[in-house]
Amino acid sequence: MRVTVLGGGVIGLSVAWRAAGAGYPVELVDRASPHGGSWVAGGMLAPITEAWPGDEDVLKLGVESLELWPDFARELGVELSPVGTLAVAVDRADVEVLDQLCAYLGSLGRSAAKLTGRELRALEPGLGPVRSGLSVPGDVAVDNRALLRALRDACAASGVRFIPEPAPDADVTVIAAGAWSRDLHPALRAVIRPVKGEILRLTARPGALPPPRHTIRAQVSGRPVYLVPRADGFVLGATQYEAGFDGDVTVGGVRDLLRDAEVVWPGIAEYGLAEAAAGFRAGSPDNAPVIDWLEPGVLAATGHHRNGLLLAPVTARRVLTLLREGGNSR
Repeated sequence: MRVTVLGGGVIGLSVAWRAAGAGYPVELVDRASPHGGSWVAGGMLAPITEAWPGDEDVLKLGVESLELWPDFARELGVELSPVGTLAVAVDRADVEVLDQLCAYLGSLGRSAAKLTGRELRALEPGLGPVRSGLSVPGDVAVDNRALLRALRDACAASGVRFIPEPAPDADVTVIAAGAWSRDLHPALRAVIRPVKGEILRLTARPGALPPPRHTIRAQVSGRPVYLVPRADGFVLGATQYEAGFDGDVTVGGVRDLLRDAEVVWPGIAEYGLAEAAAGFRAGSPDNAPVIDWLEPGVLAATGHHRNGLLLAPVTARRVLTLLREGGNSR
């Protein structure tokens, strides 16, 4: 059974790699957009920190996928940052948000340790005047661009053919094109939408404070901001807009990210601004991905919203299960 995968982001590459490894002849179509969500990402694998009432199914799927990540990363030869996440609050309203998250996680039997501002700064001396926070064990991070390179290499080594256009004689087509999936099948047009996000990549200049060891997720006057460490600096993100496929990086977006990040990590002013980029997440009505048959011979693996990297292993496993079951049931 010949399989064509539409999409060369982390989902499409993971599906193609696993399918080829299972013995299927696989071809992959990659338009290589600079605005792909996998390329413009922080690399957080954080289902616990991103948990919120009403998204229990997303949390369950995220935890299932996180358990697959150590073996997934080991096979690809990529490293996971195991230090974990610090969720921090700057003002009283932000503290209330984190208190709600802590209570919700407790109701699910999941732990998150409350920390004072002093305890947070003992862990990360570069933090600014944060009031309190949570230490969330289990969440990890990955360098998204190193991951994409490793997946492409693994696909090539497994016999995946990279082609410019879909093959007309594929037995099964897997739609895994992120936000662009909406244009590839009528059933997805009303389900998938682009959600724009802007990120900045900052590099440490001589004399600057080193980047944080932990991933730092903050609430600053109700606005979320995150800092994800890299070897030479960190990724700072991310704005979120319902703006269609507008690929411009806005001055307002950059201003807001830098302003909020400087409150959390004052030493940021000494860093170099290496990149500003906009990407598109594949939003869905319930924030859950669509991984299922759309019709005989056509599978969807899209709609992962903020969790594309996190859900790559479990998505690939589910697609492989569907392929093995046949293609005539939905």
